Amino acid sequence: MGRYTGPAWRLSRREKLDLFPRSSLGKKSRFAERAEVPPGMHGMGRQKLSDYGVQLREKQKVKRIYGVLEKQFRNYYHKATKSKGVTGMVLLSFLERRLDNVVYRMGIVNSRRQARQAVNHGHVQVNGRKVDVPSYQIELNDVVTMKASDAMNEKFKVLYEQNKDLDRAEWLQVDVEKMQAKVTRLPERSDITIPIKEQLIVELYSK
Repeated sequence: MGRYTGPAWRLSRREKLDLFPRSSLGKKSRFAERAEVPPGMHGMGRQKLSDYGVQLREKQKVKRIYGVLEKQFRNYYHKATKSKGVTGMVLLSFLERRLDNVVYRMGIVNSRRQARQAVNHGHVQVNGRKVDVPSYQIELNDVVTMKASDAMNEKFKVLYEQNKDLDRAEWLQVDVEKMQAKVTRLPERSDITIPIKEQLIVELYSK
């Protein structure tokens, strides 16, 4: 499946939100320099958004946070509409339970891009079995383990110390020495601290 490979800070400027906060740790954030200016030559001339425009921007923001393209995102939405519970929250739960997001939420990498790369390269196991599909859905009591070289594991541990107090996932029990995390409960709405208005996405797709 295709994926965005351009500059991450450009996406953050478009959504007026730092979508990749850990990536700027220890260095000056390019997003912070021009946070209020959308990308492009005519960024300063943006008009006030319509209701549709507001809904569209919210969808784009969430897609970019989780690194999901339109077709897959729409599939998540349709699956959420057929599941029990509030559609918007179920949608966010599907996104949070993606394997690449779980690796990111463990705190051992600085971005979901890095997490996806680790999964793609076969460094991640779920319940003792290698899984190289970033969209793999994690379930209750699953154990996610990093299986990499000693040098890479030491790097992951350093990143964990930097990230352990940032965007912490209360639904994961992380054992940094074993490089693994157990899903102690499924993610809830209160676990998602990013400013997301999922109802706007539901309204957009309901039209």
